[in-house]
Amino acid sequence: MESQTYYYLAASQRFLLEEEPLDEVLRERTRHYGEQERAIDFWLVKQPAFLETPELKAVKDRIPQPAAAVISTDKTLITWLKLRLEFVATGEFVAPSATLPDPLASLAGVA
Repeated sequence: MESQTYYYLAASQRFLLEEEPLDEVLRERTRHYGEQERAIDFWLVKQPAFLETPELKAVKDRIPQPAAAVISTDKTLITWLKLRLEFVATGEFVAPSATLPDPLASLAGVA
């Protein structure tokens, strides 16, 4: 699998999933993509594994745990979401890599 740049917006699960209307925003974005006949290029991941990589430890330390993230290959989408939501961390990472084989991996359910 060829490495690719992924963009993310991360915050506490409580903030993203309970305090903000993120599900509504993502449903609207999914509908919009369907109208544009565009493939879905974003995912909501609870307890994203990418925050466990040494490169992103500082980001993880700033986010109340457990965290959640929207991950996308579209930087514009993440920028758009950042403008709609406050108190979030954004950035990018490349995967797969030695420290992150699966960009969408979740630690949810892992003991």
